[in-house]
Amino acid sequence: MLLFEIIRVALDSLRANKLRSLLTMLGIIIGVAAVITMLALGSGARRAVEEEIALLGTDVLTVRPGQAWFRGARSTEAELTLDDVEAVRREAPLAGEVAPEMTTNSQVEYSNTNANLRIVGTSSSYDRVNRFEIALGRFFTPQENKGRRRVAVLGGAIPAVLGVEAIDLVGDAIRIGNVPFEIVGVFEEKGGGGWFNRDEVVLVPVETARFRLIGEDNVSQFNVAVSDPNMMSAGMAQIEQVLRRRHRLRVGDENDFWIQDRTELLGTREETTRTFTFLLASIAAVSLIVGGIGIMNIMLVSVTERTSEIGVRKALGATRRAILFQFLLEALVLCGVGGFIGIAVGIGASAVLAQAANWNTEVSAAAIALAVLFSFVIGLFFGLWPANRAARLDPIAALRYE
Repeated sequence: MLLFEIIRVALDSLRANKLRSLLTMLGIIIGVAAVITMLALGSGARRAVEEEIALLGTDVLTVRPGQAWFRGARSTEAELTLDDVEAVRREAPLAGEVAPEMTTNSQVEYSNTNANLRIVGTSSSYDRVNRFEIALGRFFTPQENKGRRRVAVLGGAIPAVLGVEAIDLVGDAIRIGNVPFEIVGVFEEKGGGGWFNRDEVVLVPVETARFRLIGEDNVSQFNVAVSDPNMMSAGMAQIEQVLRRRHRLRVGDENDFWIQDRTELLGTREETTRTFTFLLASIAAVSLIVGGIGIMNIMLVSVTERTSEIGVRKALGATRRAILFQFLLEALVLCGVGGFIGIAVGIGASAVLAQAANWNTEVSAAAIALAVLFSFVIGLFFGLWPANRAARLDPIAALRYE
């Protein structure tokens, strides 16, 4: 039997049972769509992590309070103070700009609107260390910090929270805990931020926060921009040495503070994202295997139904290889068509998730190629047994089959 005739007979057989062929392909369609969607979610999450690394900067170290120890036992949380921040700035040669963060939550009032917001007291280098851009106005100056001026810079999402346009806020006043502050600037929205939305903060000079809002000199954390990005480890060691000396920690004592490299933190998140993506894609791939089993089942039924036809073809000279190829081709067509439909469904599902749930998704060419390859492999693997069974039928027994 000629090749094109084998292909025509195989396709005619599938067209003769359209509904059964569609239902058989359904498992492959669902499996491929699920794999495409899961990989798109994973790729989108990794891209989001990479963008966050770029936004945060790769040359920044974050220092947070750790646990204090007393006689070998963990006691209360340790403290970091503005004096610690100043010591790091002064005594760590690789420490470039340093931005402390003294945080509290307070009621913020503007006109007839009020909201409970995160207030951050910081230095005039905050915007440069944390890669923030001013959209309107300006950031406060070192002189305003030293003078404990009541000035504030708003995160990019604050105007929406207060229900007013950003341009109308600059130069106006808000009240933070009944203390009036002049708004001198508004940041561009940055997004992300992990545990909280960093666009929903109000920034004030740290000395103002210390004496007018909070009443203490403890900081929740401080960020250090290392002057040489290639010497992050050395910069971390210098900061550790300064803080251990200030906190009077002896040799063998554990640090009562944490120094975190942002790229390591985000790298851990990326690794976690990659692991979950692999697990989800593996679960989705199970439906492909289930779909392959369904195809094998239907192909076995088809071989049984067409036993007499196979006997006639063999009696007319069809070779064992031709019969094998015909039934194998049917299985491959079922998986191939189902795979392409599944790709379209997966791309559509990824787009819907991106729009409706605001999730990061990215359908890559590699994911599509993998899905196509996997669907054809499933067709080949699960179609081989029924095709081989058809090819091995005895022509005389097949002709007598009813």
